[in-house]
Amino acid sequence: MVQTNVWCSSGAITPDGKLVQTGGFNDGERRVRVFSPCSSRDCDWQEIPNGLAARRWYATNHILPDGRLIIVGGRRQFNYEFSPKNIAANTFNLPFLLETNDKGEENNLYPFVFLNVDGNLFIFANNRAILLDYVKNKVVKTYPTIPGGDPRSYPSTGSAVLLPLKNLKMADLQAEVLVCGGAPKGSFAQALRGNFIRALKTCARITITDPNPKWVTETMPLARVMGDMILLPNGKVLLINGAGSGSAGWELGQNPILSPVLYRPDKKIGSRFKTQNPTTIPRMYHSSATLLRDGRVLVGGSNPHAFYNFTSVLFPTELSLEAFSPAYLDSKFNDLRPKIITPKSMSGIRYNKRTNIQVVITGKVAENLVSATMLAPAFDTHSFSMNQRLLVLGNDKVTTCGNSAYNIEVTTPRTHNLAPPGFYLLFVVHQNIPSQGIWVKLR
Repeated sequence: MVQTNVWCSSGAITPDGKLVQTGGFNDGERRVRVFSPCSSRDCDWQEIPNGLAARRWYATNHILPDGRLIIVGGRRQFNYEFSPKNIAANTFNLPFLLETNDKGEENNLYPFVFLNVDGNLFIFANNRAILLDYVKNKVVKTYPTIPGGDPRSYPSTGSAVLLPLKNLKMADLQAEVLVCGGAPKGSFAQALRGNFIRALKTCARITITDPNPKWVTETMPLARVMGDMILLPNGKVLLINGAGSGSAGWELGQNPILSPVLYRPDKKIGSRFKTQNPTTIPRMYHSSATLLRDGRVLVGGSNPHAFYNFTSVLFPTELSLEAFSPAYLDSKFNDLRPKIITPKSMSGIRYNKRTNIQVVITGKVAENLVSATMLAPAFDTHSFSMNQRLLVLGNDKVTTCGNSAYNIEVTTPRTHNLAPPGFYLLFVVHQNIPSQGIWVKLR
């Protein structure tokens, strides 16, 4: 049982496998809560009363290369701090969050935070972004405003992902961020008056490592606010949940978007989106999505009311869970689907090392279409999966071992900046068909 209010809080999985959950509402706003995996029935949360130096409500967490958490922003908090504390319990000013705060709407809460490959943090709030050297508390790059200038952060809630990191051995490794959906400026205030403005139908993509980065916009099949973006093991992005008009907040979303959309980042503009089979359950404010080890996406929640409300409302409180199965789980792909034999789940791997993965693939194998991927566990809330990260290891060599068995030689990420230490789901992908994932610990 949690002892304090976790409403609209943030969290992350630490390198030692603990769930750390920070902030919340009222008595929970300065709490740090830690849940440690254990085998007994009396496992419980450990709460640190003043684990945070500032009140954190609608903040964002990210794991850093040294294993600490950084907690960025939150309502009326234009700063960041770290957990655990290795210095005095300080906060560090971040004027960018004040500059992106729209009067009466905010539109800079739950900022999109990603660890760049150079060790700095890409932070997007409202309609623009910076690259922050959090060690020196210095902004080292300012990115252009997203085309159109409309907000993408809570409550004009869009979503974002760091696209899969590839070619990890290259010295000039590129990193790209994709931001999708949101609501036009003023949507929150208009929805309070009963006027539900159509959500944004655009995505914008930027190479954050470029010396002169520029946004490139694309058009989604469906306008979407409060949508979740989930990285799949094969490097595709799933857009799921959300509404077609309005804003995040109590009773402020309308026109639920029931059809997920698949985004294929390696295809040409104009052919990247593919609409998927719809659900029958609206998933809007306070809904969530997360990738499961078997490749499905677990979806739950939706409560656009101040209290649980199951009757006499347009969108009743939803307590069900359901799973979306991407096309790669179709039985017709069974002979192409790898099964990982070794390493065993929970094995340890080290940085910049050759590693062997043994798999069984019963069908004909295309060796140049075999790849290993590593996915960091995410903390998903309010349409943003904090700490979500996919690394494509590729393959150095594929060797046939007989009886449908193959040995895949890969090289692990070379630095903590590419992949912070901790647990990752390891997949083998063959012709875009992923295996079931196994947990490995990078250290």
